[in-house]
Amino acid sequence: MVTSVNPNTELSRCFASSLRPSYSKPNSSQTQLCRLSSGSLSNTFSGLSMAPSTEFSRSRRIFSLSKNESGERASGHGGLTYKDAGVDIDAGSELVRRIAKMAPGIGGFGGLYPLGDSYLVAGTDGVGTKLKLAFDTGIHETIGIDLVAMSVNDIVTSGAKPLFFLDYFATSRLDVDLAEKVVKGIVDGCQQSDCTLLGGETAEMPDFYADGEYDLSGFAVGIVKKDSVIDGKNIVIGDVLIGLPSSGVHSNGFSLVRRVLAHSGLSLKDQLPGEAITLGEALMAPTVIYVKQVLDIISKGGVKGVAHITGGGFTDNIPRVFPKGLGAVIYNGSWEILPVFKWIQEVGRIEEAEMMRTFNMGIGMVLVVSKEASHRILEDGNGAYKAYRIGEVVRGEGVSYS
Repeated sequence: MVTSVNPNTELSRCFASSLRPSYSKPNSSQTQLCRLSSGSLSNTFSGLSMAPSTEFSRSRRIFSLSKNESGERASGHGGLTYKDAGVDIDAGSELVRRIAKMAPGIGGFGGLYPLGDSYLVAGTDGVGTKLKLAFDTGIHETIGIDLVAMSVNDIVTSGAKPLFFLDYFATSRLDVDLAEKVVKGIVDGCQQSDCTLLGGETAEMPDFYADGEYDLSGFAVGIVKKDSVIDGKNIVIGDVLIGLPSSGVHSNGFSLVRRVLAHSGLSLKDQLPGEAITLGEALMAPTVIYVKQVLDIISKGGVKGVAHITGGGFTDNIPRVFPKGLGAVIYNGSWEILPVFKWIQEVGRIEEAEMMRTFNMGIGMVLVVSKEASHRILEDGNGAYKAYRIGEVVRGEGVSYS
């Protein structure tokens, strides 16, 4: 159960102690906590949702290599893969396929629900094993930004303006000071995306999580007029792919990142080779929230499709916005590959195809636009923000690189 508040209330959190569904059998030692800010309150009930983890929710499959007798990948150099790190994209895809049989119509980056002349657009996510690095570095102030970003960046791909966000914070023993840091990050993320933190839940579950650790998830709901939905249906051959830069790894691929870090012999306190920041700082850089920028670009016309580059990288995410029979060619060298990705690839001896399927590689959002709109967007990108022409739409499905 979640308690909703008026839109002017910055934060409310309610943690149910009753009214549980009959199928729920909570551990008797589980404590549910409630923090409420002032304002008028009305009880509402949250629906049941089912979401794969951030690490694989947006990927269909992964490029993997067979093992040789020594157990290394038979790639000629024993390079690491996402599957080596414990993330099985194929299993995630199979689960999504089975869910689709029970709930036809799911898919895309956000779910659309008709409401008069508009659609409500919803998305849910977590931050994956980036949390492990938060525990190791002690950087908890920005992980909430990541949490909000993963949902609002999804729903803005439909052209929807986020309305509100709700979060779930679970821990073995509640550390109020630590939890406050996390929630402050969530508030910051909501401010960046111009939406309201409407409520959430904090669960204290002894013996379920390791001491000092916690888990996060959340969801966002936005709205878009039915005649303004960005759905990719009118994409044609020759349309241009515009890339908006990322801040780093964002919130996907960290199981592989952590495996690379272990192989490197370096610690999170060591400098990123050749750079003036530590590995911990580079890897914990918060996910860019693209909401205001993308909505501004959409408002000027010419945007036909938008892809959030998360798990699955370029290879699996960009095709999701294309009509059947169309794909993309990506121009190699058309944007700046961030140093952190170069380090990950070099230390992990990771093949290019694996990098492009796992990470955002420095581009966190891709817009498919008309040629005319591309000129304006790129010119604007010389001022208020950066933007790169990274490819074009071609005949034939999938993504190729040239």
